[in-house]
Amino acid sequence: MVEENKEKFRLYYEAGKNALERGKYRISIENLEKALEMIGFSSPMGGDTQMLLITAYQGVGNREKVIALCQELTTHPQMTTRKKASEVLYIIQAPELKRPETWMSKIPDLSKSDQTNSQYLTGKKPPKKARKKIEPEIDLSQVETEDNKFLWFALILTALTCTGLIWLT
Repeated sequence: MVEENKEKFRLYYEAGKNALERGKYRISIENLEKALEMIGFSSPMGGDTQMLLITAYQGVGNREKVIALCQELTTHPQMTTRKKASEVLYIIQAPELKRPETWMSKIPDLSKSDQTNSQYLTGKKPPKKARKKIEPEIDLSQVETEDNKFLWFALILTALTCTGLIWLT
């Protein structure tokens, strides 16, 4: 009979844990409560099951059950369960802090907006952008290709300056 209870516990525990991971809190609560009936409250697995129940109760917004279960688990025989329950209880009972309005971003409610006066075009393609005009190619026969004497003057002046600096050092 004991082996049968362990197997039922394992099935309910796994189903509750999987439902909790998928966000199906009510199904998780049902399975975890059934699993808890199959095993002792003070056993290590009973403590783990009750910690999962705390998370599921938080998921459905049942703060009173969360606080009551945490307070009950602070006297659990297993040290790790007591510690986890104390930490969760501390967080749950912490005062809610007020946040300044400047810290919040307001998102407009678009469900009540008039769809006929939308500022965006819907169902239509946006107008095509005008293409940039391509500059005509330059006729190279018209370009003056005569040597620029200023360039040679600048190069000679730079060479003389560098030579003078080297000679002075």
